[in-house]
Amino acid sequence: MSLGLAIALIVLALLVGLLGGFFGARRYMENYLRNNPPISEEMLRTMMLQMGQKPSSRKLHQMMQTMKNQARKAK
Repeated sequence: MSLGLAIALIVLALLVGLLGGFFGARRYMENYLRNNPPISEEMLRTMMLQMGQKPSSRKLHQMMQTMKNQARKAK
């Protein structure tokens, strides 16, 4: 095997590994955040109580939907 072919194969393997790792990590993080959202309705309820607001379940649900829609638009 020539030296040029060996170098080309090494570079190709490196590029394939980088791309595979990037997309694999991206998919993993998307699934993780979908299953474990960074903020929950209980956290929102606690924050609203600390701000002196009386949270209703309707308002909490509406805020969660707004946050999910904004997250989808950011993609």
